[in-house]
Order: sequence, then structure tokens, then C-alpha cells
Amino acid sequence: MERVIVTGATGFIGKALCFRLAEEGYEVVALTRSLERGKMLFGNKATAARWDSRTAEGWRNFVDGALGIVNLAGENIGSGRWTLRKKQSILQSRLDAGRAVVEAVKSVEKKPEVVIQASAIGCYGSRADELIDENSSPGEGFLAGVVKEWELSTQEVESLDVRRVVIRSGVVLDREGGAFLRLLKPFRLFAGGPLGSGRQWFSWIHLADELDAILFLLKREDLKGIFNLTAPQSLIQKDFARLLGKILRRPSWLPAPGFMLRLFLGEMAEDMLLASQRVASRRLLEAGFNFRYPQIELALREILE
Repeated sequence: MERVIVTGATGFIGKALCFRLAEEGYEVVALTRSLERGKMLFGNKATAARWDSRTAEGWRNFVDGALGIVNLAGENIGSGRWTLRKKQSILQSRLDAGRAVVEAVKSVEKKPEVVIQASAIGCYGSRADELIDENSSPGEGFLAGVVKEWELSTQEVESLDVRRVVIRSGVVLDREGGAFLRLLKPFRLFAGGPLGSGRQWFSWIHLADELDAILFLLKREDLKGIFNLTAPQSLIQKDFARLLGKILRRPSWLPAPGFMLRLFLGEMAEDMLLASQRVASRRLLEAGFNFRYPQIELALREILE
């Protein structure tokens, strides 16, 4: 049975990935700072292993002979205002996790075959109507800077002859968690509408496709480098809000003004809510990946109905 280690295993995507890997027949090692919580959460589906988020202590033995490591660890960027202290913590948590992965790979005799490094389309910054693919240049701003350093944190494994894949995910849609739940809340309260002008591009992916893509890249020995994980159909925020209101049978005409978002959320609003990112998953499609939910209405109806 092939072994896969997941960092950030108790997070929104990490938890779902661990269960999906177990369903596919992999031996799953879920790294967690709370061993008790990990054991309760995963039961016999995964082996919970304690880690301190900074080193390979306590879990390096699982890496020897493993198929791969999926590094999803990092402090939640969407919780709380981006104070200077918060921004430092967001960056440092990602750098520490990346260094721990490199340390673990270096320390074992039989290296894992692949390291899948989490990332986000935030690395591209806000690009108006420009169509972005994996060859597009990095953007500017705090989030873009964090994401670039996050990606580089595990680059050293490539010199150890380990295949490395970087997954730049869009907004992951699911009923159980993530940014989508925060977008959904105003609509539930009959106060939904577009964010800011509503003209900014919104690139997304259904959680099922996110997990399918990770497994696809885990298995494909010929694939490495950067892959955008976004559905083929991006849309502007105004159209997303209209469709969400239609499916929920709620109003969708009440916008959240950009100046108010900036006032309450500061830099986070600029980088996460008002940024325009029209991102194409060119390399994933060229490799033959098939999306279950290529269209936004199909995805939203599966989640909400």
C-alpha cells in the first residue's frame, strides 16, 4: 500500500483529501499539532502523527519509502484582519512547514517520489481582464509575495531528485468550509450582492475537482511544475452573485461597496475580495484532466440543492 503524508491535514482541504486518499486505497499519514484531535477525526482512515509545524521530529520515519507528501500547511489567511503580526504569522507558518518538509526528505534514505506543494492564484495579483495561465508573471501585493515564498519553501527537494508539483488553487467551493461559506452568509441573510464593483474576475474550483486534481498529479509521474487548479469557466463577481441569488432564491442586488470592505478588512479586502483574477488551468487540461464541475451553475447546484 502506497503511503501519502499530508500536512495541514485537519484543515478544510486537508481533511477532505485524507478521507479521499483513504477511499482510494492509500496509507494516509495525517500530520496534526493535536494528536488526540487527529485520532478522533480520522479514526482508522488515517494514521495521525504529531508535528510541531516547524521540524520533521516525530514523523520523518513515515517519509522513508513514501509515495509522496502533500504540503497544505499554513495559517488561515481569511481569519482576522491583516495586522503586521498576523501577516508575519501567515508567512512564517508557511515557510516553517516548507522547511520541515525539506528536512524530512533530506533525512531519509529512500526519498518520496513526489512533493505536492500548495499555493494559490493570489500569486498573480490583481490583473483586470487579463487571461492568466501558468506562464503568466507573478503579481504584486502582500498575498502575492507570501504565495511566491510559500512555493519556494520546498523547491530544494528538486535537487534531491524528487518530483515537485505546485498547485495554485482558485476559490474552493464546498458546503463544509472555506471562503465560500463567508461569501454565502450575506445571501442567507437576504443581503447578498456583488463585492465592490462586481467587475472583477472570480476563478473557482469545486472541492471534488480540487481533490481529483491532486490525485491526478500524485499519480502522473510525467507531470511536474506549476498547475493552476481552477475550473474552465471563470466569471465576473457580479454574475457569480446573480447566479448564487438565483439558486438560493435570495436577492442579489445589494453590493458590498469597495470602500466599506477596505475600511473593515483593510489590505485583506484588496488582495482577496476585490482582486480580479481570470485564471485558466491550461496545463491541467492539456494533461488530460476532466473536470466533474466545469460550469459554475452545475457546481453551485450540487453544493446548495
